[in-house]
This record gives sequence, C-alpha cells and structure tokens, in this order.
Amino acid sequence: MVDASFADGAENPVRLQAENSADLAVISALIQDAVGQNGETSWQPRKHRFALLINRFRWEDKEAAEAQGRPFERVQSTLVIDGALKVGGEGLDPTDKEQIFALLALEFAPTEDGAGTLNLVLQGDGAIHLKVECIDVTLTDVSRPYKARAKHLPHHPVSDR
Repeated sequence: MVDASFADGAENPVRLQAENSADLAVISALIQDAVGQNGETSWQPRKHRFALLINRFRWEDKEAAEAQGRPFERVQSTLVIDGALKVGGEGLDPTDKEQIFALLALEFAPTEDGAGTLNLVLQGDGAIHLKVECIDVTLTDVSRPYKARAKHLPHHPVSDR
C-alpha cells in the first residue's frame, strides 16, 4: 500500500473531514493562504456551527502548475466547524462585511474533556477563536478551480507562534 500524496487529488474537488489533530493538520495545510470576506462567514449558534466561504489556494496543484508553466489556481471552498459553542477573536470588525482576511492555519488547544479552542489564525495577528465540543471540521471545494489573480506563490514571513 502506498501513502496518498497531494498529486492524488490534483484533479478532483477536495472534501475532507477532521476529527482529530492529525486530520486537522491536513486541512490546515490545504487552507493556508486562503482568503475570505467577513460577509461570507456564518455563525449559527442554535446549530452550533460556524462556516466560512473561502478562496483556497490549490497547494495540491502547485507542482503541476509550475511544471506545465501555467498559472496557479484557487477554488472556492466551504470550511465548516460543527460543535462550535462560542465565537470570538481579534483583528476583524464583525460589522464590516467587506473586510478581507487571509487564513494562515488552524490550531487546536484541547482541554481535559476533549473539548477545546479551535483558532483560525489570520494574517496580520488576527484570529477567530471557537470554543468547540470536539474537532469536527469539514473542508469542501464548491467551485471549479480558477486562475489565481496573483501570478506568484503566496508568501508571508515565518512567525514564532
């Protein structure tokens, strides 16, 4: 048996669910450098759900794009966090529906009972903090890939988080 690689999913839409820290690391890698807008987030407290529509950089297609000399791609995706009990954060103005943010990572800080805080780390020292019952995160591509506007790979300084 051979381990899966990014290339295995290069032509197919992504649909992944994370239920533990190892799964979450995979989704975190795939959403790195995704961009979104405040108006495209949804907090549904009765359903214990927080969802975002993001424009995800297709890291799994990076090497093929470079080898073929074609533009890099993005794809619209939903990031859904179920079991969310409370939402907070910094660096975003929830009343500004036009505000753009860039996702850098997903980080989970567990408590003794398996619950914890899921942090959506944003570029520019911002974050969305979700108190969650457990890790229950789904990433789903919902559009066809499209040419990324930027002609270069996303880049940002390395931090000591």
